Amino acid sequence: MSQVLHEITPLSEKDCFYVVERHKSEFLFPIHSHTEFELNFIENGAGVRRIVGDSVEEIGNYELTLVAGEQLEHAWEQGNCRSADVREITIQFSRTLFPEELLARKQFRTIRDMFRKASNGLTFSLKAIMKVYNLLDVLASEPDGFEQFQRLLQILYTLSNDEDARVLASSSFANMEHNVESRRVRKVQEYINAHYSEEIRLEDCAAMVGMSPSAFSRFFKQHTGRTLMDYIIDIRLGNAARLLVDTSEGISEISYACGFNNLSNFNRAFKARRGYTPRDFRTLFRKNRVFV
Repeated sequence: MSQVLHEITPLSEKDCFYVVERHKSEFLFPIHSHTEFELNFIENGAGVRRIVGDSVEEIGNYELTLVAGEQLEHAWEQGNCRSADVREITIQFSRTLFPEELLARKQFRTIRDMFRKASNGLTFSLKAIMKVYNLLDVLASEPDGFEQFQRLLQILYTLSNDEDARVLASSSFANMEHNVESRRVRKVQEYINAHYSEEIRLEDCAAMVGMSPSAFSRFFKQHTGRTLMDYIIDIRLGNAARLLVDTSEGISEISYACGFNNLSNFNRAFKARRGYTPRDFRTLFRKNRVFV
């Protein structure tokens, strides 16, 4: 299988991070991935289409997203943007800049949790963007490297406390699963991840952890924020999106391979969650990918 374009960033081993500010009227860089973490800010970009994994959304005038997945495909493309002057600030830094020993310290707990979520792409609320706007505004022009680094730390810490930040890509599309829930929830999640193509019954999941179906339903939603069926559908759709992007299998075959026993239900569920039909989603990714 061909690899999607892997960007070699300008970051050197002697740099803490790389920051660049651009003013542009077009977004031309194709869907790509890279090893480094990336924090991308866009101003005056209403209508730009953000693609992170299997998440495709149109942004507003202000956009700030952190991508920390090593192989997570992402891009910002023109979409419906008509602005002649879009401001973009891109910050890239190595994942080794914050070693695990440092992130394990209690002072870095919120940043550690933010990086974990950003493995699937994490977009921040307008309220959080406004809190760091002044720091971002002067980051690229700050002449003192140490002052720059301090600003970056403050930006990351402030963003890590954004309670309205949203995870973008599904874990099954990003080929990663971060389970921080209880042991019983993890056990059921691991079962679903392995058997999503089969029929999965609430009663069987409940019995697996020694609970009644009604008690387990409440327990699962309390710990994951989703009903069991919503979680199963998300896992199935994430795997389906990956197959749509990486294979040439027919949509009907993909539907059944991912546990949907009805093509119409698959199309309806995919459109409701992703905003595109499976066919349009596949076309969008293939049009904007460059293979090497």
